[in-house]
Amino acid sequence: MTFILPTEPLTWTMAWRAWHFDIAAALCAVLLAAGYGWALSRARRHRSDISAAWVSCFFIGIGCWVLACMSAIGVYAHALFWMRALQVVVLLLVVPFFLTLGRPVTVVRSALRPAALAGFDRAVSSAPAQILTHPLTTSLAMLATPWLLYLTPWYTASLTNGPLGAATRTLLALIGFAYFYARLQVDPVPRKYPQLISLLISVAETIGDGVLGLVLWQGPLVASAYYLALHRSWGPDLRTDQTIGAGVLWILGDVLGLPFLLLLMRALSADDKAHAAQIDAELDQAAQSSSAADAAAPDDSAPSALWWENDPQLRDRFGRG
Repeated sequence: MTFILPTEPLTWTMAWRAWHFDIAAALCAVLLAAGYGWALSRARRHRSDISAAWVSCFFIGIGCWVLACMSAIGVYAHALFWMRALQVVVLLLVVPFFLTLGRPVTVVRSALRPAALAGFDRAVSSAPAQILTHPLTTSLAMLATPWLLYLTPWYTASLTNGPLGAATRTLLALIGFAYFYARLQVDPVPRKYPQLISLLISVAETIGDGVLGLVLWQGPLVASAYYLALHRSWGPDLRTDQTIGAGVLWILGDVLGLPFLLLLMRALSADDKAHAAQIDAELDQAAQSSSAADAAAPDDSAPSALWWENDPQLRDRFGRG
């Protein structure tokens, strides 16, 4: 085992004092901050309008990444099942949610020169990007990853193998980012999808998370040999520990998903208003065209059909033709 396990019980004092240095997590945090900062400085030199709220959200996401990997959460994740569950929730939901709200794709686009921007846009709109960011692809990855992590040897291996553990933490954040990037669509995406699809997917995901919580709550112990080998003399027993962890994955995961649902509902409302405005504009344009035609030929006999039936698009929309 490549990790030094905590020897003291988890208390409020230890929750503040227990820190360890994770070189992989620190490197990721530095690279993310440096890359975003470089793009931000270039974008502002190009006089791009970058919101301070975007920047704040992105660096909050980096801060949550550091907390999940190097604070008491990261320290006790190797000794307590429920702390490992908390780490998974933060890495899969909280960190990528804030990183996505930082709109890194928009910031990078604003920093690029025209020649590089054209290539960047081609890469974003390419077929592989469309497949990887399809709502079905990202949602299946988000739903399947916790099941695979907890119900396969992957869980124990990620706790006992340092490089695999670092790769697992990074993978969780990447899957979460792809999920929120494709679903929130606040950044340029390969293809936009109706937000109603996202709401329906969210319902299915809530059911899937609940089933996993029930399996961990009522099912056999996960990685029992690993936890028994720790000879931990403090904290909850293995069954209670896993029960708390199941609640963290199920209940806390749903609670933390509420801001995401609120943003989806807001985006859905905005889409409906934009669609209604487009229809009103088309009707107004058709009415003006009809009035102009009537004024140009006042002696012509009036047609028997309604005015909007002369427009093919409007006629098909209202079921005439």
